[in-house]
Order: sequence, then C-alpha cells, then structure tokens
Amino acid sequence: MGYTVAVVGATGAVGTQMIKMLEESSLPIDNIRYLASARSAGKTLQFKGRDVVIEETKETAFAGVDIALFSAGGSTSAKYAPYAVKAGAVVVDNTSYFRQHPDVPLAVPEVNPHALDKHNGIIACPNCSTIQMMVALEPVRQKWGLERIIVSTYQAVSGAGMGAILETQAQMRSVLNDGLDPKDVEANILPSGGDKKHYPIAFNALAQIDVFTDNDYTYEEMKMTKETKKIMEDDSIAVSATCVRIPVLSAHSESVYIETKEIAPIDEVKAAIAAFPGAVLEDDVAHQIYPQAINAVGSRDTFVGRIRKDLDKENGIHMWVVSDNLLKGAAWNSVQIAETLHERGLVRPTAELKFELK
Repeated sequence: MGYTVAVVGATGAVGTQMIKMLEESSLPIDNIRYLASARSAGKTLQFKGRDVVIEETKETAFAGVDIALFSAGGSTSAKYAPYAVKAGAVVVDNTSYFRQHPDVPLAVPEVNPHALDKHNGIIACPNCSTIQMMVALEPVRQKWGLERIIVSTYQAVSGAGMGAILETQAQMRSVLNDGLDPKDVEANILPSGGDKKHYPIAFNALAQIDVFTDNDYTYEEMKMTKETKKIMEDDSIAVSATCVRIPVLSAHSESVYIETKEIAPIDEVKAAIAAFPGAVLEDDVAHQIYPQAINAVGSRDTFVGRIRKDLDKENGIHMWVVSDNLLKGAAWNSVQIAETLHERGLVRPTAELKFELK
C-alpha cells in the first residue's frame, strides 16, 4: 500500500523539482497532492503524465496526507507544518524555519540517517550549501576527524528563487544586447529581497547572501556554521563561512579548507570520498578534470575535486565541491529523506504534537 504525498509550494523552483524527483522515486505513492498559494489554486500540474489540480494551502488541507514536502518559505512552514503533523502527516521541511529546533532532526540521508529515528513529525532539510559540504566532508570526518572548516561559497542565483533567475537573465540581456553598463541595470532582488539595497548580479559577485546578523556574518553563513555542528553532532568543530552569489543560474560551488584531527594521506582521502554514497570524485588535474557547475546541473550527486594538502599545515586539506542546489541541495535531499523514512518504517503519526499551531 502506498502513501498520499503532498508537495507544498508545488509551483516554485524547488517544488517543481520535488515533483520530478517524486516521479523518479522508489517511494510507493498512491496519491499525489499539490498545494500552493490561493492565486495558483485551480491550475494544474502533471504527475507521471496525468493532471493534478493545485489546492490552496490552508489548515484543513492535510487530511489523509502521509508525507508532506514543504518548500514554500519559512512563514508557510511555520504556520502550516504543525497542522500537517496534527492531521497525521510526517513533514519534510526545506525551509530554514525548523532547522535549529531541538525536537527537529536536521538530515542528510548519506550522513546522519539515524537522526530520523526519533522524529516528532517534522524533519528539516539543511541549507543547500551545507548539504553538499556534508557529503564531501563526512567520509573524511569518519576516518580522520575534523577540527576546523573554512568555506567560501560561489552560489547560483537559483538559490534565491525563480525571480532571481529571471532578473539575472534580464540583466544579462540588458548588458549584452542593449549595451547597458552593468552598474546601471535594474536590480530588485539580490543580494537579499529582505534588505534595503539591491545590486546587479550580471557580471558581478555579491559577498552577501541573506541579510547580515549582529556579528557581521550573514544568516546564510551562520546557517552553514550551526547546521554543520548539528548534523555532525559536534560543537567542537570550528566552522567559518563566506557566502558569495555569482551569475551562474544553477549549481553551487565551494572552496573548502579543513583541518583534520589526524594526518590524512591525500590518496586515502580521495579514495574515501570516491567510495562515499552520493559523492563523485572528479580529480585528475593532469587532464584538467575537476568539478564544474554546468556539469553538475541535473545530477543528484555531489562532485569533489582539487583535493590537495595545505602548503603550511600538515593536517590542512583544500578541496572544491560542486552540486546542483535545486536537486541535492533541496528537492532530492527532501525526497531522499522521505525514502529513508519509508525504509526505516518511520512514516507514522506522532503521539504528541510538539509544535505550536498558529
């Protein structure tokens, strides 16, 4: 017997990819439901060749749902995820709202599937940039331990939603087709829709993703720091991030520097990463082979290369990590969580609602 699965935010950039991943999933699905805003209600999207009418997301929309995948923004998850749990569904939330909640597992299935065992109805999907870094670093942590992580990200505009993609394309056309100076193109979204100023991304790099916190790091950077510690269950790991938006449409890239607890031979590090589920080693500099964003688009894997010893620190290692932020960074990781819940017999109603109804 299969499940009734709901996709909340079905019309968004991640939601459409969730649908695609569910179509290809091993998860037994008897019924699919698409939820979105009132303005999308009544329209149709397909699932395996048949039309599915979009419903409005509201408190009563989750009757009969077994698994609800949320990707419609933190405020939507905050309001409606508890109602889904109350109705008997298990929620996999792709927003940041529940990630640091003490009763919510933060899961990357290749890294910490055991975290799902004690869920209370909601499981959080980590930030896209965190997920790919975890897949690359977990095989190293398992064998040699980790003391420090310093990461600089080169993040695609799709991480900011469909509007950011369209605005980037419009800015590119304005410069290339109309001869406009990149400084003069219209910008209304990046670096953060919620901040006071907006800057062009075409032919630019913006050292800001999300708004700044009191410590001068952005929320995106603090997400990577806090999420890494929670997923790896180790607050002693020193983590520092600088997150940068670049004019690439899809697939995030990261320069990652780590210091291991024990000296790690590079050949063994490469072999450990190559053998780890979800990781693909692309590291042959003699033939100029290393991960590239355009090659990662459409793949569920995380690509790792340019693995090399630091020149001054004996336990220091550098690497380059690339993954499709809409797939492994969001939609695929969410569906993987649902598949893992099924495999571990964890798709079940919770005995006690631990989340506030709003």
